[in-house]
Amino acid sequence: MASSFIYLITVFFLSAFLAVMGSSRFDELFQPSWALDHVTYESEVLKLKLDNYSGSGFSSKSKYMFGKTTVQIKLIEGDSAGTVTAFYMSSDGPTHNEFDFEFLGNTTGEPYLVQTNIYVNGVGNREQRLSLWFDPTVDFHSYSILWNQQQVVFMVDETPIRVYRNKEKNGIPFPKDQAMGVYSSIWNADDWATQGGRVKTDWTHAPFFSSYRGFEIDACECPSVASPADNFKRCSSGGATQYWWDHPVMSELSVHQSHQLIWVKANHMIYDYCTDYARFSVSPPECKGR
Repeated sequence: MASSFIYLITVFFLSAFLAVMGSSRFDELFQPSWALDHVTYESEVLKLKLDNYSGSGFSSKSKYMFGKTTVQIKLIEGDSAGTVTAFYMSSDGPTHNEFDFEFLGNTTGEPYLVQTNIYVNGVGNREQRLSLWFDPTVDFHSYSILWNQQQVVFMVDETPIRVYRNKEKNGIPFPKDQAMGVYSSIWNADDWATQGGRVKTDWTHAPFFSSYRGFEIDACECPSVASPADNFKRCSSGGATQYWWDHPVMSELSVHQSHQLIWVKANHMIYDYCTDYARFSVSPPECKGR
């Protein structure tokens, strides 16, 4: 018990230290992936631009299996209706796994919404939508994805807003067999993003910019030529405690984090696919007993 407590304290302070000291330059970890003329990087702040010609995006230079990735984002100011800024992890192919943050633009004065989604073996439809407890256009805030063999945790300023747990023992697939890249993009989605597509993008406010800094990837890097089995072996600690994310205390939320998640759900949850009975006459299997 004492050793677990000491380790938990160590992880806490290490995470706090990395939050201050662990950021990398954009070009150490990432590269522009499309519309290169819409991507600018100056004074350690990267900007993605959206106008009525194109959106833009970037991707990690490597792929990873398990670990944590974080980026600080300042979202589009003013009237951003119809736009989406995404930060996500994804593998390749039709049976891909994917963990999504999608920030849905708003009309002036309305709150920004964040939608999360999870794809497992190519199947998504696991949306949750929340409001934020701050204005994400005024300053930078950190958005993180923690992924290990037991859970996927979405965090905002280190506060968990969603947990997807491993329920393989109940026959429910869990994403742990595909290396994933880290991506971000901005694009026009006014057919659905703001009030179900009722509010369209006002291009007189273009160009739109999302700003980024604080790029962090603390994860197991996977060689591009390695097989999924080799990657899993490489990135799993097994009996040893080689990776911090495999330590038992990381297999579930701490008591404090659990209380934070309860608060988020009680005060900021707007939509949860698990309770959309009109959409799912039978509750999705991963929703039971969560």
